[in-house]
Amino acid sequence: MVQAMSGEMIYGDISIRYTLKFSNRKTLGITVTPDGNVCLTAPIGASQSKIEEILRKRSGWIVKQQVRFRSFAKPVPAKRFISGESHYYLGRQYILRVTEGVPYSARNNGSYFEVVCTPKSKAAELMQAWYAERAKIKFVEIAVPVIQRFKKYGVTPSGIQIKSMTSRWGSCTPAGKIILNIELIKTPKPCIEYVITHELCHLIRRDHSNAFYELLKTEMPDWERWKKKLEMMI
Repeated sequence: MVQAMSGEMIYGDISIRYTLKFSNRKTLGITVTPDGNVCLTAPIGASQSKIEEILRKRSGWIVKQQVRFRSFAKPVPAKRFISGESHYYLGRQYILRVTEGVPYSARNNGSYFEVVCTPKSKAAELMQAWYAERAKIKFVEIAVPVIQRFKKYGVTPSGIQIKSMTSRWGSCTPAGKIILNIELIKTPKPCIEYVITHELCHLIRRDHSNAFYELLKTEMPDWERWKKKLEMMI
């Protein structure tokens, strides 16, 4: 081995980070380790454009391997929405207290979540409704100043929609509507700002080109920090 470097390839909305080493071999080798790391071994003298061309062709396989390895990991137990569990709101962790009674209610008093319902099995429904209501308020509150900044580029989203999504934090429709995952309400405010900024950048740059990332860095210099935070919460 005579040289080593790191890089990143964008596959759809997925970032594939990799390490690249050069050796006396004739073809490019790609390995995905059980912890999801991508390791490339290329012939000495191979051009970056050729390496990226091959990597792009194998991106689908790489993502499938990473998903397969993640499936081997110990599954996170589903929330039961019972007293003593911890739940997140805007990046902070709160203990849940569930008591039987009427009228039904769910609230966060700044120290813990408190749900009142009969039977207690209704707690999950009340908590989800509470999250949805807070998302409607907080997402707009966080989005307004970011949208204001982007007006200098001559773009404004046609609307903001909140919905449940299983594989992404946000998306942008061809008509310019920004869609945000309701689960974002559980993450820190800068994570929400990052997703909104990312999608607003797509109103200007539809792909994940270098120009897109230059724009993203201009509008949010520390975006990578918050992207990594989101990846840890998946």
